[in-house]
Amino acid sequence: MSQALSQVMGQYMRLEQRLTPQLIQAMDILQLGVMALENRLAEELEKNCALEVVEDEKVATAQPAHEGNGQSAAAEAESESFKRLDRLTREYDFDIDGQSYLARRRSDSGERDAKMDAMANTASRPTSLNEYLLNQWSLIEMDEPTRRAGEAIINFLEEDGYLREHLDKIADSTRPAIPMPALEQALATIQQKVEPAGIGARDYQECLLLQLDRLPGDNQIERTLILHHLDDIVRNRYPAVAKATGYGLGEITEAVKVITHTLHLHPGYLVVDRQVPRINPDVIVDFADEGGGLTVRLTRGNHPRLRVRTEYRDLAKDRALPKEDRDFIRKHVEAADALTDAVNFRRHRLLEVAQRIVERQRDFFDVGPSGLKVLRMSDLAAELECDPSTISRTVAEKYMQTPRGVYPLRYFFTGGTETGDGESASWDSVKVRVKEIIEQEDKKDPLNDDDIVEKLKVEGIDISRRTVAKYRQQLDIPAARQRREF
Repeated sequence: MSQALSQVMGQYMRLEQRLTPQLIQAMDILQLGVMALENRLAEELEKNCALEVVEDEKVATAQPAHEGNGQSAAAEAESESFKRLDRLTREYDFDIDGQSYLARRRSDSGERDAKMDAMANTASRPTSLNEYLLNQWSLIEMDEPTRRAGEAIINFLEEDGYLREHLDKIADSTRPAIPMPALEQALATIQQKVEPAGIGARDYQECLLLQLDRLPGDNQIERTLILHHLDDIVRNRYPAVAKATGYGLGEITEAVKVITHTLHLHPGYLVVDRQVPRINPDVIVDFADEGGGLTVRLTRGNHPRLRVRTEYRDLAKDRALPKEDRDFIRKHVEAADALTDAVNFRRHRLLEVAQRIVERQRDFFDVGPSGLKVLRMSDLAAELECDPSTISRTVAEKYMQTPRGVYPLRYFFTGGTETGDGESASWDSVKVRVKEIIEQEDKKDPLNDDDIVEKLKVEGIDISRRTVAKYRQQLDIPAARQRREF
């Protein structure tokens, strides 16, 4: 059987979608948050000479020119130099004749310097836990080996105040090596004398005991619970603890209150607050001044006014320039046009999506999370005649500031179920209802998951016990046995 290879020319019709560089850039710009967008535009403005930001036009106030004032060009230049020096002196507080302008200004006129006031009102860098502890350690009297060992231990403490590194590894990491007895003595001193109490603990149990040692009184019940029954306390097994220790339920309950309200599991956070990233909203929703409507607007950073410099457009068409120069300029002009179109597309799409979200989730702004309706990205994409991935990119990493707080835009997209009366209820609203039912239960006889399912069925919400358990875990609500109060 013979086989032959041949080439045949033909024409075929087919439809395909290709991602152009401009479309890829538009999708990239679309999914940027407001801070990321500002950074991206700053980079583009720096490397693209054809791009500029349209600033608010300010009318310059020109002084009228007077003829025949007798000033020569040299005199005018000298006067301008003195004016420039005076401006720099005022701006940067230069020293003139041995006395700074700031000192002269305050002594002569009594005026306050706005720049110095702003510097004085700027928040200083917060003291770290390491600095806070080392300052205390330097004031405690001890021999030099113990002091050096304590400094090494403090440098290994984590942000919450725990020492999770073994002493032998600390000894090996220092040069010259610190002897183990000095490390053990230093750790004991840190745990006994350094504030806050609990610093230098190796685990939760030791942390609680170190704090308990500094409390006045006997605290024997609390010590027994921490040493031998901490797991039972966490699991709310008070009757088992009472049977094992001989203490009454009332005594155990009061001891647990002391442990939970007086002692801290993370003493390091009492010194230094954990830094929470700042959220910059992309969309702001407010109640209208008149009527019961809502207004939707983008924050300022979402709509920079970009344009291509006119002189570069003209240069790109100037035949008097060499071809290489024209091609270089034309490339930057086209890139500036593409970026401007991408930013405009992002602005219009984001505002459009935000307006549709507010329309569909109107009840949320009136009653809160329990008013959320079922809203899927695919439904909104069909309504706006775009792909669901476009909606996903539009809401990615973006936040909406509302009268009820700041929420991610993705928060308003949720599935759900139909209630008995035919209305839709989002999963988030069902979750809120589960939380409300648990908050209203009898704490001495809490509801189990099956009881919550039955209560939801009465309200027309039919979900499984497994779903209730999942929502309860997401809300960080323990099981009925652990919620019971004795």
